[in-house]
Amino acid sequence: MFVDLNSDLGESFGSWKMGNDAQILPVVSSANIACGFHAGDPLGILNTLKHAVQLGVNIGAHVAYPDLVGFGRRNMDLSRDELIADVLYQISALDGLAKVAGSKVNYVKPHGALYNTIASNAAQAAAVIDAIKMYNPALVLVALAGSPLVAQAKAAGLTVVSEAFADRAYNSDGSLVSRRLAGAVLHDTDFVAKRVVAMLKNGGVDSIDGVFTPIQADSICLHGDTDGALEMSAAIKAELLKNNIQVRPFCA
Repeated sequence: MFVDLNSDLGESFGSWKMGNDAQILPVVSSANIACGFHAGDPLGILNTLKHAVQLGVNIGAHVAYPDLVGFGRRNMDLSRDELIADVLYQISALDGLAKVAGSKVNYVKPHGALYNTIASNAAQAAAVIDAIKMYNPALVLVALAGSPLVAQAKAAGLTVVSEAFADRAYNSDGSLVSRRLAGAVLHDTDFVAKRVVAMLKNGGVDSIDGVFTPIQADSICLHGDTDGALEMSAAIKAELLKNNIQVRPFCA
């Protein structure tokens, strides 16, 4: 067995620091790098890209709603044309910086509210899909495992990687428990590491209300900004290798 490990990186802004890029990058195989709309400044983004290239980490555009104040976690009712332009702008900017760093953008993973909205909102999903196809139809889309977006994007001709979350609780319908609710984010390192392995071997996890929920996971997201993130990420990778599950990127 093998699986991709990804993390949201490049999210610091000026003197405001977010995450642990330097420590997380050696653990993951793919880096979802902010494009400046929800987080990230040009210098920080470029430095994260350079570090990712040095380590041979797969690079993805972490596109978002234009919402720096809300860290991209607030829903926005954008028009189709606005959303297409926003996504195109972000991919283009990151791909340009990646070229300077000696690499390229290989995939797109929406962030926060945009990620959750397009998981089931077909209209906004279509705008994101079309933007990706306009820029480069060979780009992979990372989407919430089991969501309607997976089938919609595949039907539109995109390659899709289904993603699960190491430290997030799930509802029984496969959606993520809202961060506003207690228990939405998991912090027990040993539990989370064993849960990731069980998810891959059993094809699902127990939801927050105790119901087994099928989840097909091609990539596991490790958040670098939660308490104990570094220890948790290292423990997850160690537990995977202990169970003969190799860590490697889903695309070169």
